[in-house]
Amino acid sequence: MRQFIIFVRKEFFHIFRDVRTMLILLGMPVAQMLLFGFAITTEVRNTKVAVFDPSQSMETREIKERFQASEYFSINEEIHDISRINDVFKYGDIGLVLVFSDNFESDMLHGGEASVQLITDGTEPNQASMITGYATNILSQYQREVSGIDGIPFSIIPEIKMLYNPQAESAYNFVPGVMGMILMLICAMMTSIAIVREKENGTMEILLVSPMKPIYIILAKVTPYFALSVVNLITILLLSVFVLGVPVSGSLTLLFGVSLIFIFLALSLGILISNLVSTQVAAMLASGMGLMMPVMLLSGLMFPIESMPQILQWISAIVPARWYIEAVRKIMIQGVEAQYVMREIFILLFMALLLITLSLKKFKTRLS
Repeated sequence: MRQFIIFVRKEFFHIFRDVRTMLILLGMPVAQMLLFGFAITTEVRNTKVAVFDPSQSMETREIKERFQASEYFSINEEIHDISRINDVFKYGDIGLVLVFSDNFESDMLHGGEASVQLITDGTEPNQASMITGYATNILSQYQREVSGIDGIPFSIIPEIKMLYNPQAESAYNFVPGVMGMILMLICAMMTSIAIVREKENGTMEILLVSPMKPIYIILAKVTPYFALSVVNLITILLLSVFVLGVPVSGSLTLLFGVSLIFIFLALSLGILISNLVSTQVAAMLASGMGLMMPVMLLSGLMFPIESMPQILQWISAIVPARWYIEAVRKIMIQGVEAQYVMREIFILLFMALLLITLSLKKFKTRLS
């Protein structure tokens, strides 16, 4: 028994000396619990609202104040030209547009029936349904309270309209997200083992004594995987259009251009991982398990980023898949022009250049 206790103590000491093991055993559960607890939510909060209110009556002001006071909405813009309603959705900031009728006050108090149009972005149908549900509840509550105070029977009829996806097809939402996840994971996993495999096979010495510069060695590693990833991209798009029925409403050339930038970014990330680890198993774990959770939880693939705590929204900004998914939704579903996805393109380009630069810096020209 004494020998058993000694062996147990020895194992404890080994674990306590290994900082990485301690982080995995004690730190990872805490991080996962906090991340899953705050990121996984079906509620939609802080939805930015644009308002078209030609009547500017006391009743419409009271309704707008109700929306502003709600935890689910924040009035961000007043629209004075009804033709701008489609444009406010293209940048991806506005989630709901309230459109009051020209004679809202008269229709409500004298006609007994007033209408409010609730226009949402249907590219995310589940989120759009929840947003319109919250808005309808606010209108219903206002109707009950005012009817009870004034004793005037009237009704406010919400007219719901989903832009870009009036049938509320769920494929319109998950196809862009799945495209981002597949390309990120597959590309990073393919290249993450590239340099590590050379080290384990003992062929890295041949590469290092060759006259090729590190940049050419890295590009030579990336090029075949880049070509195969383009084939994957074409396959994914064909399946999306002809099997899942999701159209490419925007420019196919623009969609390909953004996708090629993202593929190069993902391949560069895999090369960086390959330079940082020493075994193929570690490379696969880092590129597979290490990237899957941030892509699934913090990219907007499954849960709305706007509903997350502010710190998680900041962290999500460094997840490349977030910007690619936003760009694909705009191009494929909304059919926007290049000017509306320039922010996403610049961010992806910056990340790609940063990752390839770090890969060059971390590339070891001498074997230890």
